[in-house]
Amino acid sequence: MAAEDQPDPDAPAGGADVSAKLFGEWEIGEIEYADPSTERYITVSPVAHTAGRHASKQFKKSEISIVERFINRLMQTEENTGKKQQVLNYVSDAFDIVHERTEENPIQILVTAVENAAPREETVRLKYGGISVPKAVDVAPQRRVDQALKFLAEGVYNDSFKTTTDVEEAIANQLIGASNYDVGTYAVSQKEEKERVAAAAR
Repeated sequence: MAAEDQPDPDAPAGGADVSAKLFGEWEIGEIEYADPSTERYITVSPVAHTAGRHASKQFKKSEISIVERFINRLMQTEENTGKKQQVLNYVSDAFDIVHERTEENPIQILVTAVENAAPREETVRLKYGGISVPKAVDVAPQRRVDQALKFLAEGVYNDSFKTTTDVEEAIANQLIGASNYDVGTYAVSQKEEKERVAAAAR
């Protein structure tokens, strides 16, 4: 193998090009992770429109851009199903709002919001002789990210559907609130509730 063909040891995992910019504007190369357990499951890269090619393998979805995964979550409602370009525009506009309010990279805000909204514990139900008993269990890192994206998307839907709040504003509010660990934000409140119920079931 020629020297120029050798893989770069400093290249980021997943093959993401750090010189590329999300939406042609936001840097992806200097994102900081506060939670080492979920870092490998939060991939920061430009939206690639994967068309669900990751769906056949369990862990492939973690290689998809966290922004695209958030967009896909926002599409999972009756009103927005299949409208990816429309939701993409919503998120792009919301990122501009986030940057105006925080003067930070909105991708960093999203990553921090996902980390803050990811529950560490939840409950399962075990049956003992016909009696259903709740039991607290640790949440796998990949499921933590999945749950955080779900909570963020539900918060946006609750804030924007049949209200005077624009979708872009609702997305920005949820991301900024969750990144600041505001318990008044839907995603953080859901995380706190899950962990509270789990603590009671120990």
